[in-house]
Amino acid sequence: MKSRPSLVALLRKGDFMKSSEGKASGDKNDARLQKLQLKMLRIQQGVWSQKKRVIIVFEGFDAAGKGGAIRRLIEDLDPRGYQVFAVGPPTKDEQGRHYLFRFWQMLPPPGTLTILDRSWYGRVLVEKVSKLAPKERIAAAYSEICELEKMLMADGVEIIKIFLAIDKDEQLRRFEQRLADPYKQWKLTEADVESRSQWGQYVVAVEEIFKKTHTRQSPWHLVAANDKHYARKQVLTIVTEQLQTHGRWIESKAQAKHVRSLESALHELGLKEKSLR
Repeated sequence: MKSRPSLVALLRKGDFMKSSEGKASGDKNDARLQKLQLKMLRIQQGVWSQKKRVIIVFEGFDAAGKGGAIRRLIEDLDPRGYQVFAVGPPTKDEQGRHYLFRFWQMLPPPGTLTILDRSWYGRVLVEKVSKLAPKERIAAAYSEICELEKMLMADGVEIIKIFLAIDKDEQLRRFEQRLADPYKQWKLTEADVESRSQWGQYVVAVEEIFKKTHTRQSPWHLVAANDKHYARKQVLTIVTEQLQTHGRWIESKAQAKHVRSLESALHELGLKEKSLR
């Protein structure tokens, strides 16, 4: 079993990996990033061909770079094969239902990936820290979430969970950058600013999440994200490693390709030759 990550240990050590790769020219000319993105495309093709289903969960501190990591993850993918959901506060209608209700509508159809920019873990993060739900309901949420993930995986869904971590000084630096840039000011909300006063509570809440929901079947991957270029590549590395069987599957199909008749190719796809006439 992958060892349980610890946000407290990471912040205490200050072990936020720095990487000079890609800094001078950004991500566009980063050969390693491009190689990982090609792997991701092959994985998507394998997922589609085998009608598999994948959920990638992103959690992290405000301004930790979730959006940028997701953009690099999907940059070369076919938009028909994935959905990205930016999960915000529940609507008035959703507030009258079980908190997991809205996530059922986000589950991936066969052959696709669902990417969650925040997720059902909001129940035991922001709702817990801000006391938006009764303590007993928050306490029950850990086992409810574990059961949800267990049920989805038993139904064939693959789940990858990633937490992007930055330290408090780096978060402040990014907040200041957003405030100074009119093109980025929309990213910063009053709730983001207020949450800094609850930093310690969020760290404790994240540590509790790792403790209670990190399982052999559905482990957490903690990414040190002070260096956004490193973090983006690390996210792609984690995802491509976890889903590599789908990439290998489509590559094996490509390598086994041989000359065949139009009729046999159509038959393999469940079509008839007259379909093209």
